[in-house]
Amino acid sequence: MKKFLEEFKTFALKGNMIDLAVGMIIGSAFTGIVGSLVNDIFMPLLSIFTGKINFDDLMIVLGSGDNAATINYGTFLTQLVNFLVVSFVIFLLVRQLNKLQRSHAKEEIKEETEKECPFCKTKISIHALRCPHCTSVLEEDEIALPHTKK
Repeated sequence: MKKFLEEFKTFALKGNMIDLAVGMIIGSAFTGIVGSLVNDIFMPLLSIFTGKINFDDLMIVLGSGDNAATINYGTFLTQLVNFLVVSFVIFLLVRQLNKLQRSHAKEEIKEETEKECPFCKTKISIHALRCPHCTSVLEEDEIALPHTKK
């Protein structure tokens, strides 16, 4: 049992688990914000165009009497709009993150075009066989080719 608790402690305190917990907390807060946006802003605006219909009241009554079953398609429409708003915001967020990752990757891939002369320590072309500043002849092993890095 002690080994099991140690394993659980290691698992629970890993960075990924804490990141996941933070993501879940932020996600639940975001859900509340989006729910309010849909229920308090979008749906009232939409009801203006649909004749001031309250979508939460839209239903099909199955049977008769006070305890009749209902199909609450208005609530479903509200949840559908909620889902579309969340999906769109997540799409925009992921799109921006992908752009940032691509631009960051391009910066890392930049090929070196200069090297340092071992004699005068000035920057020269990576393909130079002789330093244009001090005119030293560079040894073959000092010539850094683009596909090899020192």
